Amino acid sequence: METLLNVVLSPVGLLLLFVIVLLKSSIKFVPQNRAYVVERFGKYHSTKEAGLNVIVPFIDRIAADRSLKEQAIDVPSQGGITKDNISLTVDGVLYFRVLDPYKATYGVDDYTFAVVQLAQTTMRSELGKMELDRTFEERDQLNHNIVNSINEASAPWGIQVMRYEIKDIVPPASIMDAMEAQMKAERVKRAQILESEGDRQSAINRAEGQKASVVLAAEAHKAQQVLKAQGEAEAIVAVASAQAEALRQVGAAANTPEGQKAIQLDLATKAISAKEAIARESSVVLLPDGGTEAASVVAQAMTIINRMGDKQGDTDHGMAKR
Repeated sequence: METLLNVVLSPVGLLLLFVIVLLKSSIKFVPQNRAYVVERFGKYHSTKEAGLNVIVPFIDRIAADRSLKEQAIDVPSQGGITKDNISLTVDGVLYFRVLDPYKATYGVDDYTFAVVQLAQTTMRSELGKMELDRTFEERDQLNHNIVNSINEASAPWGIQVMRYEIKDIVPPASIMDAMEAQMKAERVKRAQILESEGDRQSAINRAEGQKASVVLAAEAHKAQQVLKAQGEAEAIVAVASAQAEALRQVGAAANTPEGQKAIQLDLATKAISAKEAIARESSVVLLPDGGTEAASVVAQAMTIINRMGDKQGDTDHGMAKR
């Protein structure tokens, strides 16, 4: 131990110790996003940025250590009066950073306090240019105006305000009550408008449905009448065709000897039936003079049929010549 002490206290040891202390005092490691302001003999000399830096011991000294990071500062609540003479209480948050460490050190004593005070005065000034309703509707524009005004004033301090955000705007209680009543009336108005629009649309839908129902009923009735008329026409045509076919078959059968005899028998039967009907309906019965009355009636009918057949044959012969 005594030997080590002798070595340290020797001239070589003292010289080595002095060199170590000198190097420690002259070599400075500046952290990232920080800057050291160096003074020489009490006067500004240089600004040391991040990394390894060397200063002259006992001559240079670090006068200020400035952070270059963005900083957030809470701006205390303050009162302000709007353009329409409404008193408000406003608070916010200020975001800024140091651009020039030299100006931030020698341009202002305490740049943090200065920028907060500047933000408060600028806020009051900007509130005085706007009415109450606009302070709520145009908050972004208000923040933008405050940032521009602060940057113009803080340029000599080497400070740049990045943004200003209003946290809360509190009007007086009476104004709050009036605003709540206004919002309630507006909500009631919107509800009534929506309800009336719903009733209107419902009425339109019902009318359109009734209209469509009437149109469909009319079209169905029309189709029914058309189908009924077509059915009746087809029935008439079918009956006429059946009657024509029956007449053709009767005529064809009448041209044969057997048909002639059948016609004579039918006519005689009908004549006798007619006589019987007359006898039943009348108290006076007229009897024919001869017993061959029915035969004469049949003969007359056959004569008429033969004449009609002859005329039909002449007609067919003439049409054939043509």
